Amino acid sequence: MTPQLTIPTSLEWHEDHLVILDQQKLPGAVEYVHLYTIKDYYDAIITLKVRGAPAIGITAAYGLAQAAGGYETESLEEFKTLFKKDKAHLLSSRPTAVNLSWALERLERELYQAATVNEAKTDLLHTAIQIHAEDEDMCRRIGENGLELLHDAHRVMTICNAGSIATSKYGTALAPFHIGREKDRNFQVFACETRPVLQGARLTAWELQQSGVDVTLITDNMAAHTMKTKDIEAVIVGADRVAANGDTANKIGTSSLAILCRHFGIPFYVAAPSSTFDLTIDSGDDIEIEERSSTEVTTLGQSVIAPEGVPVFNPAFDVTPHDLISAIITENGILYPDFKQSIADTLN
Repeated sequence: MTPQLTIPTSLEWHEDHLVILDQQKLPGAVEYVHLYTIKDYYDAIITLKVRGAPAIGITAAYGLAQAAGGYETESLEEFKTLFKKDKAHLLSSRPTAVNLSWALERLERELYQAATVNEAKTDLLHTAIQIHAEDEDMCRRIGENGLELLHDAHRVMTICNAGSIATSKYGTALAPFHIGREKDRNFQVFACETRPVLQGARLTAWELQQSGVDVTLITDNMAAHTMKTKDIEAVIVGADRVAANGDTANKIGTSSLAILCRHFGIPFYVAAPSSTFDLTIDSGDDIEIEERSSTEVTTLGQSVIAPEGVPVFNPAFDVTPHDLISAIITENGILYPDFKQSIADTLN
């Protein structure tokens, strides 16, 4: 008999506010945060209480819609001015994940269809709810497509957390593993710890355990040895932004795995919903890479692990060139090289 699955979720809308799983507290504590104000939403995104490109987009959409619902004006023009100010504030929180701007721009397009302030408030919230629902459907379809692509593969490596707690449900890169459990198909997943914030150790390992997936944790610098000695058959990762040519920004360390895969002859797969593609940029050279606080590198929990005053370079993401990617898994199917053509054919 199949064990009872518990696929964690990170977002739940409660009529007048959003409840999120505080991912900063995992795995030590499972705590939820209630977001009511634009400040709450901004803080949740920038401090990584909520993270993962799709979850960031959903959260920002709810935050902007909720803020707009509180504007005390009957003037649609004044409403739009307030909306644009709050939109710009939320956009500044995380520059690399394209789902953030995608979701907020979708709300803005909806706003410009409204004839009155009341209509705008209603439509904006409905759009945020729709984005949330659509993401769950997209993730399930990505998982089904990924499961098909992995076919006979059993031992798979991943990095960071592109799972159910980074989306509305199922995730992107982790979706095949969750859906595989539903279908009695078992994987052995090797999760890189993902320094410096340890999303792989704290989040992916915890999430897959909750879902009953066989997961083994490794440090990032064990990847090459693990690929060789554990017969890794595929690597699958998520994405924060995919350029028109297939270059992909994802958590720092991803490009290293792609290079190792080329050396060992292992397929390297990217899982991404259509909302993560940015066709306004030609290549990864145009992707802004967020740099975060040096304390993420110089401390571990409450412990200082580096000499005081040492210079730190802390990019949160790197870009994997398209020629190192074997396939991109989307909700609309599996894309293969030539990515520029396959992406254009699928998304246009």
